[in-house]
Amino acid sequence: MIRPASRADVPAITLIINQVITETTITVTSVTKSEADVTAMLTDRRALGHEVFVAAKADVILGYATYAQFRPSPGYLRTMEHSLALTDAAQGSGLGRALMQAVESHARAAGAHVMIAAITADNLKSIGFHARLGYAQAGLLPQVGYKFGRYHDLVLMQKILT
Repeated sequence: MIRPASRADVPAITLIINQVITETTITVTSVTKSEADVTAMLTDRRALGHEVFVAAKADVILGYATYAQFRPSPGYLRTMEHSLALTDAAQGSGLGRALMQAVESHARAAGAHVMIAAITADNLKSIGFHARLGYAQAGLLPQVGYKFGRYHDLVLMQKILT
C-alpha cells in the first residue's frame, strides 16, 4: 500500500535513508540523518505543498519516496527532484514504480512540469528503472561526488510531467 508518510513512519524512513547513506553509493551523502532531520523534512516538504510517501505492507515500511523543488530560485518553481529508496526485501516488487507514480501524480497535481532524477552513474539499476518510467538522460556530471575514497559521476535524467 502506498500512502502519505506519518510521524509514526519516521523511524523506519530514517533507517532506510541511513542504510543507503552508510552502505551504498546510491547517494554520495555521507552524513546520516536523525529522526529529527526526517521529521523536519516531512514538515518542510508539506509546508511547500510537496509530499513524502511510504510503501507499507502489514505496517512494515518497505520504502519511501519524496520530492522537492530542484533549485531554490523562483524560476524553478515547476521543476522538481525526487528521492526514492527501498529496503532490500522490496527490490523488484513493483513498489518503486508505485511510489514513483504517487510522487509524479502529486507533483503534477501541484503544478510541476518536470521531474529530475540525479543518479550516481554506477547505479545502473536505477538508471534502467527511470528509463522504463519514461525518464531520459539530460546530462552527465563527471566526478562531482566523492564517497568511499573515490569520485562518482552523476547522471541527470528528466521526465516532462505535463
